[in-house]
Amino acid sequence: MRPDTPDTRSGIGLLLALVSAFSFALSGSLARGLMDAGWSPAAAVALRVSIAALVLIVPGIMALKGRYRMLLTNAATIAIYGLLAVAGAQLMYFMAISRLDVGIALLIEYTAPVAVVLFMWLVRGQKPGRLTFLGAAIAAVGLVLLLDVLGGASVDVVGVLFALGAMVGAATYFVISADDTSGLPPITLAAGGLTFGAIAFWLAAAVGLLPMTMTTTAVTFTFGTVPWWLPVLLLGVVTAALAYVTGIAAARRLGSRLASFVALTEVAAGLTFAWILLAQQPRPVQLLGALLVLGGVVVVKLGEREVLQATATGEIDDLLVDVVPTEHQRAKRPSGTA
Repeated sequence: MRPDTPDTRSGIGLLLALVSAFSFALSGSLARGLMDAGWSPAAAVALRVSIAALVLIVPGIMALKGRYRMLLTNAATIAIYGLLAVAGAQLMYFMAISRLDVGIALLIEYTAPVAVVLFMWLVRGQKPGRLTFLGAAIAAVGLVLLLDVLGGASVDVVGVLFALGAMVGAATYFVISADDTSGLPPITLAAGGLTFGAIAFWLAAAVGLLPMTMTTTAVTFTFGTVPWWLPVLLLGVVTAALAYVTGIAAARRLGSRLASFVALTEVAAGLTFAWILLAQQPRPVQLLGALLVLGGVVVVKLGEREVLQATATGEIDDLLVDVVPTEHQRAKRPSGTA
């Protein structure tokens, strides 16, 4: 049997991180295909979350090892996570891609690290470093180019607002997931949040708050049509359950910092899937904007590492190092996006 050396663990961790990132990246294109076939965003999210919850609930309970009382003592955390970090983030993202290209919506959501840094500064008084400010500025310029505002392109303001809502949901996810004082195993928090989110969706639908429109119409992609149940099954099993599990395993092998950098591949994968499955091809100026957004996120993370190294008391927690918004890292210490 091959020994579990550091190199082996890193190699396996890298593979798992890539599987997770690519799995999450597929969600936008699959969901857009369903919506083009007549599905409402809420219906697509509800089934995705419900299927993932069914897949993860048993291992989530087993991870407690009999400490079931922890579910009661952390009920509020699970509820907030389920409503904001899971249900809210995913609904806003799917609403955004119903009006915007998948890549654009995903990149706007990827500005969540900047939002978390701002939250930590305003609420906890943790002033960002110079590199963080620089990274935020680079990302802002990238967003302007991504939306092609200077080129006179028509901007769907409602779609952008939905994408920003997804960004807030993703930022909420990272704030909650960084707090490990609850003692909940990551997979338990993920399963609990997914279950709570699924229940919330179906209750909202039952009272008429969310339009749950589903059809059995075949879903059309660039290569042809597939039965409706195939993208639904892939959304729940691959882009949620598999993505969460592999993301957790990757983070434990690579460490949160390296795993979060690998998670940036979700954006490239998301753009690629949107091109292959939906024929959504960004313009050159938008590609430049995408590179600036990703570059800005990287600089923000480097800036927060600089602050951490300069803080002798260690008061600034890992949150500012671990923040990268992907339905992938939402899995790491589950507490999620697209």
